[in-house]
Amino acid sequence: MSTAASRREQIRRAGRGRWQSIFVTRLALFYARLWRGTAHFDDEFSIFVCTGLCGGFGRGGTTFGGAYLTKGNTARRVIRHEAVHADQWAHFGLTFPFRYLAEEARRHGPANKYEIEAGLADGGYRLPG
Repeated sequence: MSTAASRREQIRRAGRGRWQSIFVTRLALFYARLWRGTAHFDDEFSIFVCTGLCGGFGRGGTTFGGAYLTKGNTARRVIRHEAVHADQWAHFGLTFPFRYLAEEARRHGPANKYEIEAGLADGGYRLPG
């Protein structure tokens, strides 16, 4: 398989085969390049991990489609957490960021249902109690 074909397959996998998520993944990879980040594909979790960014993301990192953008927050547990967000992008498509922000406005951080689903401990959230 050619390198270009292999990259297309990685993008398809990262987008979970859903066109809206694939589209957002491509945009995120372009955005990461603009911020001078480097992207590698994580086969285990089927997500692009874009590192070396000096800004352009929230908290320790942010997932857009099937691409996780961060300066260097790349622990395996974090990648597993972000892969669930990639699944959420694939499920909800372009409505996901609006759903996430609405949920965040109602239930901040560790109370956000999308963060709970992704795994609070894996995402670095302090657990209540």
